[in-house]
This record gives sequence, C-alpha cells and structure tokens, in this order.
Amino acid sequence: MTTTARPSAARERILETAFALFYARGIRAVGVDLIIAESGVAKATFYKHFPAKDDLVVAYLDKVDGVWTGQLEAAAEAAGPDPADQLVGLFDALGTACRREGYRGCAFINAAAESQPGTAVHDRTVAHKTAVLGWVRGLAEQAGARDPEALARSLTLLLDGGLASGSLDASPDAPKAAKASAQALVDAATAA
Repeated sequence: MTTTARPSAARERILETAFALFYARGIRAVGVDLIIAESGVAKATFYKHFPAKDDLVVAYLDKVDGVWTGQLEAAAEAAGPDPADQLVGLFDALGTACRREGYRGCAFINAAAESQPGTAVHDRTVAHKTAVLGWVRGLAEQAGARDPEALARSLTLLLDGGLASGSLDASPDAPKAAKASAQALVDAATAA
C-alpha cells in the first residue's frame, strides 16, 4: 500500500501567500522576505520547502495550472457532449476569469514576461501553454476539423488574446467577442 504525503500546513501557507502576492503584484516585485512575513513562517521553514524563489514560482504556476485548466475543462463540459460545442464553450471560462475581482490577465503570460527563456519558470509557462494547445487540438480532432492543429492554434491564440484584453481594457464585451469568434472558427473548420 502506497501512501501519499500531505503537504505541510506551512508549505500550503507559503504557497497560498505566494499565489495571492505573485498574481496581484508580479513575481519580480514580490520578495522572499515579504512572503515569509505574510505567511507567518520562519525563514528556515520557507527554505526547507522552497530552496530557491524559482522553486516557489514553479509551485505557484502548478497551482494556477490546476485552477485554470479545471475552469477550462468545466466550461467545455458544461457546453455538452459535442466536441465542437465544447471548443466554443471553453470560452465561458474566459468570461468568468475576466470578471473576477483583482483580475490581472493570464498568470502564465505574466510569468513568461518576467522570466528568461530556458529557466524553470519559463519552461513551466511553455509546458502549460503546450498542454492547453494539445487538449484543444484533441477536441478539434474529435469535432472533425479539417486541420485540427490550425484550429487549435487559432483558438488558443484567441483565448490568450481574450485573457490579455480582459486585463488591458477590462471590456466586458471581450469574452463575448472571443466566444463569437471561436464559434465562427469552429464552424468554418468543421463545415462539410
């Protein structure tokens, strides 16, 4: 019998604190000392769990990935069993995200902008975007798209643009416009 170790309460406090601070202020703007102070842990406890700040940033991105991917999948599933409908329905997650209090755009795009290519943080952002693209490509294949790769690329670019627009101009119409554009792309890609 295998047992999975539960993360310690201190580690979770550190991660929750980093989650809030990194997203609200940016990764470079938040120092380790602030995270230690806000999470109420000793410096030794912090470094026991996260030997370097990048280790914490990657853990933060793992947490964001779980939340955002879950929201995308839930929105797609809520659209019904048809993969073409799911490709459009996943854009409902965009509307929910952009209306959230304190919304600052895509955490992965933000992290990529603050990191250097080839670092663990940048690699984690690329891995997330690659995974979302792969998932959307799978739905496009199931929907019978003539060129699933092109459709998936177009839809993920549209999704990223919608995430950016929600932060830049905070237009409440952006998610609706993105969803309407997604519908047009899916219709064109799957038309007989």
